[in-house]
Amino acid sequence: MSGRRLREAVKQELQSEGAFRDSEVVIAGLSNIYTHYITTFEEYQVQRYEGASTIYGPHTLSAYLQKYRGLARAIAQDRVSELPVGPEPPFFTEKLFNLLPAPSIDRKPVNTSFGDVLQQVLPVYRPGDVVSVTFVAGNPRNSGDIRDKTFLTVEIHDNRTNTWEVVYTDASWETRFHWVKGWFQRSKATVDWFVPAAAPSGSYRIKHFGNFKEKKDVFKPYEGTSDVFTVTDSFYHQ
Repeated sequence: MSGRRLREAVKQELQSEGAFRDSEVVIAGLSNIYTHYITTFEEYQVQRYEGASTIYGPHTLSAYLQKYRGLARAIAQDRVSELPVGPEPPFFTEKLFNLLPAPSIDRKPVNTSFGDVLQQVLPVYRPGDVVSVTFVAGNPRNSGDIRDKTFLTVEIHDNRTNTWEVVYTDASWETRFHWVKGWFQRSKATVDWFVPAAAPSGSYRIKHFGNFKEKKDVFKPYEGTSDVFTVTDSFYHQ
């Protein structure tokens, strides 16, 4: 109900200014630690879960309606830059604490390097198969902030340019990344690729990326690459 009232208030304000007459107001209802629940005045009085979790009191929605009406009016009048910035929310990062101990130093089997392949791919796959390859790996927690990176790629070879093109990452539904902590901090990572029906025939490879902890506060990047394998729609298997 709060959302319905907010949408209606914004729409009325936009239309009263002669703008966006056929507009459809949509709310991206994401919450955060500063806002939490926003219930109606009536629901707040009942004090069920949502009402009791409206941390700024019974008039929270009224305050939001007032502010959003002003924002909608400024948008319609092209005066957004004139609005006051307002107070900054508190920054809680410095007060955070973590009870999880730091990862140990990464180790690897004798005569191997991080990124080496422990279990290799097969030569040929068809759509519907699962390609699997296992690497000598470091703890993924030692890779730090990887929000703009990936632990894996599935790549296809472009014969025209003789280059490799990334077609899937760890953000793709078709891939899985499994990390297993072994004895004496010897870890391994397995990458699975579920070959989709629409996968074009061609030569592929899988790569794994990570960082290993050499000693305290010393992290080094590594990468590993599978053998090249073929995806074909033929029923022939090697």
